[in-house]
Amino acid sequence: MRKTNFILPIIVIVIAAVMSSLFIVDEREKALVLQFGQIKAIKEEPGLAFKIPIIQEVVRYDDRILSLDTPSIEVTPSDDRRLVVDAFARYRIADVVRFRQAVGVGGLRAAEDRLGSILTTQTRAVLGSEGVTSSTILSSDRAALMVRIRELSQARATALGLDVLDVRLKQTNLPEQNLDATFARMRAEREREAADEIARGEEAAQRVRATADRTVVELVSEAKREAEITRGEADAERNAIFAEAFGQNEEFFEFYRSLTAYERSLLGNNSTMVLSPDSEFFNYLRSDQPGAAVQ
Repeated sequence: MRKTNFILPIIVIVIAAVMSSLFIVDEREKALVLQFGQIKAIKEEPGLAFKIPIIQEVVRYDDRILSLDTPSIEVTPSDDRRLVVDAFARYRIADVVRFRQAVGVGGLRAAEDRLGSILTTQTRAVLGSEGVTSSTILSSDRAALMVRIRELSQARATALGLDVLDVRLKQTNLPEQNLDATFARMRAEREREAADEIARGEEAAQRVRATADRTVVELVSEAKREAEITRGEADAERNAIFAEAFGQNEEFFEFYRSLTAYERSLLGNNSTMVLSPDSEFFNYLRSDQPGAAVQ
């Protein structure tokens, strides 16, 4: 009984020692085995690993791709139009030993503080370099600028054991104090463009109206000319018909013309005419019988 009581604590201690010497490395992380702050082993492959209980400890670091948002900063491109930009980066811990040596017990928080400072510095340097204007930053050329920021940041981040995979500019805005002036300038430019368009439209309308007026004058003139020609031809044809009819029977033609003259002149609404009864106008109204009255 005494022997059992003595063995059981030993077994518990052994089991506890074995359990404390085992640890599992997840596939999403890397681990360092430290002994009194010194790196004794690097565990980068997932699986079961061992350490000396109590003396050694395990520090784990995330092996996934991480993201970091930088605070908004104000930059001044070469055209002196200040902009407020903020960026984010994708990075991962590439060298876990160098990472531990660089940040110590500060871990990921300390690393992100230093990486954020690097990104801010390089963003200012690239966006404020010669030849980079605000138009360049706001255009599709910003992709090349982001590549330059990533490359310069990577050169500095290597000392931290980090690999900067990508850098993106999230927002690019004007400072608050410059917005009103910028909007006023944009409004003035749009109004000037609108005035130019209106002037060009008026000029085009004047050309169209002038062309239409000229076309109307030409058409009316042509129509009048053709009408005069047609009228002249009709008059000529009418006169030819009258001449032919007069030539066939001069007496009948004279009689017809007299009747037409009587019809037009002896209407009730005509003015009063005073003529001699012996006038040639009444030749066909006289009677050959004596004593007959003129009707």
